[in-house]
Amino acid sequence: MAEETGGAFIRNIAEVPWREFANHFGGALSKPLVMPENSAARHIDYRISMYQPMAYVARHHHKVQEQVYHMLDGEGLMEIAGKNHVVRRHDVIFLPPGVEHAISNSGLTDLVFLVVTSPVTDDEKPV
Repeated sequence: MAEETGGAFIRNIAEVPWREFANHFGGALSKPLVMPENSAARHIDYRISMYQPMAYVARHHHKVQEQVYHMLDGEGLMEIAGKNHVVRRHDVIFLPPGVEHAISNSGLTDLVFLVVTSPVTDDEKPV
């Protein structure tokens, strides 16, 4: 169980259920560990993701968010601006706002990675 003090907390990863977010397909699962909807975080969205072979997230871009991926295990393809790149353990990918990207597990085992995103704040959301 999470222990909270003034917004700070310790949470075990096993407490957080796997989710398949919108536009994620084929077993592209994530555990939202720290994000505005489940914590007092205002400037960070931190997840661990596990994509089964052939799982993927559709090509997309973020208007204002920055994003970092840190690959922990497995192999896959990261498409950045229309070009595919093989990604594997300890590759780190930085995506500034506006860059179209997608990721898929093209390997033989689960693709596991961390994702850190600056979430959209209320003043950045479209009206």
